[in-house]
Amino acid sequence: MLASQRELFDMPRDICFMNAAAWSPIPKSAVAAGKIGAERKSRPWEVTDEFADQQVERARTAAAKMINAQPDDIAVVSSVGYGVSTAAKVFDTPAGHRVLVLDRDHSSPTLEWRTRSADVDFEVDVVEVGADHDWTSAVLEAIARPGAKPIALASISSIHWSDGGSIDLDKVQAALRAVGAGLLVDATHAAGVMPIDVAQLDPDFALFPTYKWLLGPYGRAFVYVAKRHQDKIPLEQTSYGRKRVTSADAAYYTDLDYVPSARRFDMGERDFFVSIDVAAHSMELIDNWGIDNIRERLQMLTSTIAEKLSDFKPIEILREDLRAPHILSLGYPSGMPAGYAERLAAEKVYAAPRLGRLRVSPHVYNDEMDCIRFADVIRNSLD
Repeated sequence: MLASQRELFDMPRDICFMNAAAWSPIPKSAVAAGKIGAERKSRPWEVTDEFADQQVERARTAAAKMINAQPDDIAVVSSVGYGVSTAAKVFDTPAGHRVLVLDRDHSSPTLEWRTRSADVDFEVDVVEVGADHDWTSAVLEAIARPGAKPIALASISSIHWSDGGSIDLDKVQAALRAVGAGLLVDATHAAGVMPIDVAQLDPDFALFPTYKWLLGPYGRAFVYVAKRHQDKIPLEQTSYGRKRVTSADAAYYTDLDYVPSARRFDMGERDFFVSIDVAAHSMELIDNWGIDNIRERLQMLTSTIAEKLSDFKPIEILREDLRAPHILSLGYPSGMPAGYAERLAAEKVYAAPRLGRLRVSPHVYNDEMDCIRFADVIRNSLD
């Protein structure tokens, strides 16, 4: 099993940080990469156009590996929200159809469709989960609901951001294909930990940022765009989205045809060396450890915590077969006490209250000592 990588992070021993699903620390080596990137901007005469392109392609290639994609099918964007806005511009959502979203899902895969629905006259169909928190069954039932409007697209997270419920994307995609509907996957809480194979799954879009599970910076995200959508007009108009627009040519606008790949969807001002270098470095580190190895370690950590709290009646824990292996969501049937997160933080224990539950999300910097301490603090916090 992959060992704890705590020594690679600036994390004192008395810190019990279980909040990677909100934002993760970056490794010390990624901090160094960011400093080098910042120094490049201090001496711009040493930076060639070719080097800038190489750095972007390095990050694009690293991102593609996270989901078994080809670099040509990956666009460099600023956020998942930006990517969903791109998808909404690209995807033809017919009037009188439905777009499925998850109840109280994160804003990124949800709000764009709510905003567009009135103008296009399609329905945003909110999928609610039962008391068992079985999101897969809930989505499948919504797809097959008798008498409902036809589905245009499901825009869903692969793992619900608040309760850690996992969705079987293969089953959902099969059901969507049967009715001729598309699939957008917000893989924020999956990329870097869970196996996502877009070559096999064939979604229309798949998106993820780097600042959570990929141990990277804010302001860097990536969107997979299926080839069937790569002939569409992007959200922004950039010179590198066209075949040849260059100040080195006297004509300047030499060839305004779009590049024949997902690169046409790259955001403007993508060449920010600090964050692009940190993102590439961190994703390469994830790839070096191995996604399967990371998932195995994180599942051990969450299972250890779950076992130590299994007999503690004031909280409830989702069944193991319904939850993501790296996120443990604690429910409080009697209600979470006021100021609960602050009380935990006073003990230097960090987790995130989300929609009435406490989301616990360790990463490779955590170890068994953290699990024991976390469980003890949770027990004492409710005595």
